[in-house]
Amino acid sequence: MKRLPILMIVGVSLLAVGCGTPSSGSLGPAPTTTAGASSPASPPASGTASGTASAAASPSGQRPAATPAPAREIGVQTWFSRNGKLFVTQRSVPVTTGVGRGALDRLLTGPSAAENAAGLRTQIPAGTTLHGLRISAGIATADLSSSFESAASPSAMPLRIAQVVYTLTQFPTVTGVRFAIDGQGKTVVGGVPVQSPQTRAMYGGYLPAITVQSPVIGAQVGNPVAVSGTADVFEATVSVRILNSAGHEIARTFTTASCGTGCRGGYSVTIPYSVPRAQPGTIVVFESSAKDGQPVNVQQIPVTLTP
Repeated sequence: MKRLPILMIVGVSLLAVGCGTPSSGSLGPAPTTTAGASSPASPPASGTASGTASAAASPSGQRPAATPAPAREIGVQTWFSRNGKLFVTQRSVPVTTGVGRGALDRLLTGPSAAENAAGLRTQIPAGTTLHGLRISAGIATADLSSSFESAASPSAMPLRIAQVVYTLTQFPTVTGVRFAIDGQGKTVVGGVPVQSPQTRAMYGGYLPAITVQSPVIGAQVGNPVAVSGTADVFEATVSVRILNSAGHEIARTFTTASCGTGCRGGYSVTIPYSVPRAQPGTIVVFESSAKDGQPVNVQQIPVTLTP
């Protein structure tokens, strides 16, 4: 009997092993997608096996740059003036530990075009910049450029200071404000003594009888629309009207502030209205005169009404 070459025997043995059942050291079954796995709409995290494969498949052969997540923002109050009184509106700033500086920067930018058309002004001179803002033990120190003191009349300077004080003291961590000009602490700003921390109570006389915190000028409002703010009015009664683009009244209601006739309280009311299409409108918030029922202490907020 002729003997087979040794090489042929080895080859047949290896073929048999390759066709057999996988051993415990094999690659095993193909991986399957599990809950939480990435998808084309949700790129894999850096450093994962799928992320590496994705980078290898890119035209440049390099890992594509990650798309930064949109910055979260928060609404903050900015206090301007209208008819010689404080007027509150709102701005958006990134959610950071520096929201106070963000709010003050927005204040220094001044009213928007829509706000300016509605009569809002700022007593702070154009070009005023914020060098720094430091908060310690509840007191914020705002370091402003020298233009903050410029062209100040005795009547305008307190309202100018009040804009800064009200904007900064909206935050619960700030109870008072000190001022510095070009890095130098001040005890007098534009002729106004500021040696002690300036508080809202010191400038309460610059608040109008009614403030409207929502909606803000230029907002597109829902239907019904929620109207809120603060008031110090006779018997705490706050009235609200909605006017359409033709100036016709399309809704009216009233509510009661939490305090009134000598004290300031918050108010909030929701009002349904009807319009056939989106259009300019006006939210009118006022007090009815105790003498003759006529509207007094009127605040008009131009908005866009929606069906």
